Amino acid sequence: MLLHPTLDTLQRLRLIGMYNALHEQLQMPESAPLSFEERLGLLLDREASERATRRLRTRLTQARLRANAAIEDLDYRSHRGLDRALMLRLAGCQGWANTSTS
Repeated sequence: MLLHPTLDTLQRLRLIGMYNALHEQLQMPESAPLSFEERLGLLLDREASERATRRLRTRLTQARLRANAAIEDLDYRSHRGLDRALMLRLAGCQGWANTSTS
């Protein structure tokens, strides 16, 4: 395998996630027994993950959010109609469907 031209091509095509994943696979002996399809899948997953991270980072930068918010910082004292129990269920990813109206 021509390693350096492959790595150069990945960089030139801006496939940085695949470049990093391939470089890491070459350093780890645990990846040697994996089949071609498994290794390719790992490379593609890494590229998709890195692209999603870059998109999110760009959107967060463009949003210019003034403060970092957390569910724990909600102020229930002011009258906004927030239900503490519902907000905690939503924060726990239990969703709206699990609320009972009996």
